[in-house]
Amino acid sequence: MTGPAHPSPPSEANSSGDITNQAAHGAIAAGVIHGGARIDYHAAPRQPVSWPHQVGIIPQQAEAFQHRAAVDELEAAVADGGTAVLGQVISGMGGVGKTQLAAHYARRAWQSERLDLLVWVTASSREAIVTRYCQAAADLTGRDAENEERGAQTLLAWLEPKTSNVSEAARSSERSSRRCRWLIVLDDVADPADLNDLWPPASPTGHVLITTRRRDASLTGPGRRRVNVGLFTEAESLTYLTNVLTAHERDEPDEQLAALAADLGRLPLALAQAAAYLVDVGIGCAAYRTLLADRTRSLADAAPDALPDGQTHTTAAAWALSLDRADTLRPVGLARPMLRLAALLDPNGIPDTVLTSPPALDYLTGYTNDGTVTADQAVLALRALHRLSLIDHTPVTSHQAVRVHQLVQHAARDALTPAQHKRLARIAADALFAAWPASEAETLVADTPPGVPQYHLETVLYANYVALDSKAREVLKTPYEHPVVDRARHSLLGQLQAVQQMRHDIVMHQIGEIR
Repeated sequence: MTGPAHPSPPSEANSSGDITNQAAHGAIAAGVIHGGARIDYHAAPRQPVSWPHQVGIIPQQAEAFQHRAAVDELEAAVADGGTAVLGQVISGMGGVGKTQLAAHYARRAWQSERLDLLVWVTASSREAIVTRYCQAAADLTGRDAENEERGAQTLLAWLEPKTSNVSEAARSSERSSRRCRWLIVLDDVADPADLNDLWPPASPTGHVLITTRRRDASLTGPGRRRVNVGLFTEAESLTYLTNVLTAHERDEPDEQLAALAADLGRLPLALAQAAAYLVDVGIGCAAYRTLLADRTRSLADAAPDALPDGQTHTTAAAWALSLDRADTLRPVGLARPMLRLAALLDPNGIPDTVLTSPPALDYLTGYTNDGTVTADQAVLALRALHRLSLIDHTPVTSHQAVRVHQLVQHAARDALTPAQHKRLARIAADALFAAWPASEAETLVADTPPGVPQYHLETVLYANYVALDSKAREVLKTPYEHPVVDRARHSLLGQLQAVQQMRHDIVMHQIGEIR
């Protein structure tokens, strides 16, 4: 007996004379030659999977998962017709819990039988996206693609809504993609360009959910809605720490837990790792806070040996890849030194004028071969950090345009050698002094849009001086006192005089009322 008349697939002979062929559509044909006769055994063709079907694994829910406003926002979008929208983009800095929120949403949708198909993709690279798409396409069609890119395009074509001329048989078939209720989750998209030609099609029965640290405009637009995820609230932080520690038979005073949450900037990832450290090492909140405040210790020293909740990165490492990518954006190579400079100043607000001052520009120029760095290029470096959610840059509040999470600052400083830290502290002092107006009249706040808080520049600059002093006092005072110290001293004196004058005016007004 012989096999089919059509050409056989490529063959491979083993040491015993057996011949194994890869047959069409994933079937296997094995031929054994006996006395010149060939006998082929064909496996049954691969069948498309039945629904419901899941591709990829949803991450496990974190211990003491917190129900947050973003959960309701995701659910409300679907309840309000969000399934007709191409997708939602969960955006936020590393460590705020974006993956957990997406996993919670996907798990609830799957368990409530609202989906026929769920595809979870770890989307850290284009290759990872293509591989998962190809796997899903093979499951749904029963056919293995010639290559992964073609398999990915097969999935996108399968998801495309079918036109009205679909046959009645196809309409009634459970495998008609026209009726399939699907959800594609693209977790941790690192580069918007990775999604070129890979966006799932708009569909009345499909939905896309993306998590990313990126804020690029290309991720949103018609049919794509951004859901911004921030830090825990004070109440959420306290509830989380209490629940986790109680589960491990630990009890800490609420005031200590609240103080610890404040020290960690209420970052969910940091809270989880701090709680694990407390349990593993057996210390209290006060001791952990002392460790965290020790300038000779790095964030890595405050991380547990075994990370909780299946986490793969420490708090410090969570931002390393983001910073690497930010450094590749225009102007190339300036994002990292800009973040290091900002890491020595006030996390709650740094004026643009400090980070674009002549001393700051001279410092940045040392990191490029393209000539002297301009103020516009310095702003572009800030925008690169903003796009990767490493800072918040809001130019409309020019006096507090740059905000940096305190742990991001800590991680940036950890990367400095003692000599680099000393040099950078002097540069930060020079930049502060250069941006500090000589006369009080020049410190009046500039015009800002309605509804945007206005802050006196003098107050903001003094807050930045205090932050720098707390991180590098010895540099500001030795071997000589830096001029910014005297400027800050006069600023504080002026503020005290202003307060005294205000109190005097209030008292005089009250005396006048008595008369």
